[in-house]
Amino acid sequence: MKRMNRREWLKWVATSLTSSAVLPTFLTACGEDNEPLPEPAPGEEPDNDEPTGPASQVWMTTDLSAAGLLAVYHAVGRQATGRVAVKISTGEPGGHHYLQPSLIADLVHEVNGTIVKCNTAYQGGRSDSTSHWQAIRDHGFLDIANVDLMDEKGEMQLPVQDTTHIQYNLVGSHLANYDFLINLAHFKGHAIAGFGGVLKNQSIGIASRRGKTNIHSAGRTQDVSRLWNTMASQNDFTESMAAAAQSVAEYFGDRILYINVMNNLSVDCDCDSNPAAPEMQDIGILASTDPVALEQACLDLVYAVTPTDGNNNRPLIQRIESRGGAHVVEYAERIGLGSRIYEVIQI
Repeated sequence: MKRMNRREWLKWVATSLTSSAVLPTFLTACGEDNEPLPEPAPGEEPDNDEPTGPASQVWMTTDLSAAGLLAVYHAVGRQATGRVAVKISTGEPGGHHYLQPSLIADLVHEVNGTIVKCNTAYQGGRSDSTSHWQAIRDHGFLDIANVDLMDEKGEMQLPVQDTTHIQYNLVGSHLANYDFLINLAHFKGHAIAGFGGVLKNQSIGIASRRGKTNIHSAGRTQDVSRLWNTMASQNDFTESMAAAAQSVAEYFGDRILYINVMNNLSVDCDCDSNPAAPEMQDIGILASTDPVALEQACLDLVYAVTPTDGNNNRPLIQRIESRGGAHVVEYAERIGLGSRIYEVIQI
């Protein structure tokens, strides 16, 4: 294994890839403007993009396979025990970028897990239990594991530490049936949030239909029929996502693990029935016990790509920036959900 802090990692990515098989050859160390990160002068403090403090650990593999997913899970060293929920997106009917059953089956079997989901607030192929079960069946998830629609029988309240926007988080009532959560997210773009990874998977993804409405409206309504007429400002929405994700993190304590799979890097989410084709190449699988560090590492990897024909990060970056997507990570750090300071351990 190779261990590097964020600056060392991005510098290494820029200088070592031509002869290294550890990472794809298309990554370079770049800032948000795709300019190389400068080295600080002797005695100079790091810039604001590289704060000081303890670093959270993020593990990474470029092996985008069932074996790679298992390897990164084991590398983190937090064993899933008891009744294990594996939170994924089952994918909107018509879409095809969701994490495939063949990719996740070995991990789900290893932890004797149950795939968990909640119904969507928008009208589509998963907005009610009947249609959602059909999508789950059609996409092959019932062939590999038990699946639980956690809000099928109701919802429950979780307290939130940050009550700036939402006063509580409404989640599927079956969340109470689980002892451990593996937050297994597909990292990609999103039409409203800018991007979706573990923070979105843990907030919008675990919320009930009314809970999703509560987050999207930043606490102004839980009436699903009023959702699209009561949308919050973008920052209020993403801040509500961070608060909701934190409520789930506090509920499970140290019985939670976060994984982002960086493949099929479309600008659109798996909730889109007709997503745009990815213009970037796949990158890898990253995992951590710190969701903020994990999301920051994934964002850094997107920005680190040097655009070329067949591997263009510009559309995804434009989608993220046009929606202020990175704000959810910054705000999640501010309210204490995790740290954007990280070190990468390549496996």
